[in-house]
Amino acid sequence: MKEINYLEIMYKDDYYPNFLVDKIKVLLEGGVHYLEQGPHSLEEIQAKFDEITLAINDLEDEFYANSSELETVARDSIAETVIDILQAYNIELDVEDALREREW
Repeated sequence: MKEINYLEIMYKDDYYPNFLVDKIKVLLEGGVHYLEQGPHSLEEIQAKFDEITLAINDLEDEFYANSSELETVARDSIAETVIDILQAYNIELDVEDALREREW
């Protein structure tokens, strides 16, 4: 299985507080844990990624409160991690669909 490098770009950039990046990582790890629990339909997987994305949306105020925000670099870093997860588990879901609920 491919190794997943969670949010590599965000962790390398001091603009993003690590404790907040850690919160996104925990959400994404929850998605991986879900995928490891057995076969799921594409609809169920999409629903899980919608749930994760909505939870990431909810962190936006915390980013603002810490002089940061979920902008282009963060969006790319999150998307790259999601692509790695989808590829690692051979899931035929487009990253744009997986993150369709994003507000960032």
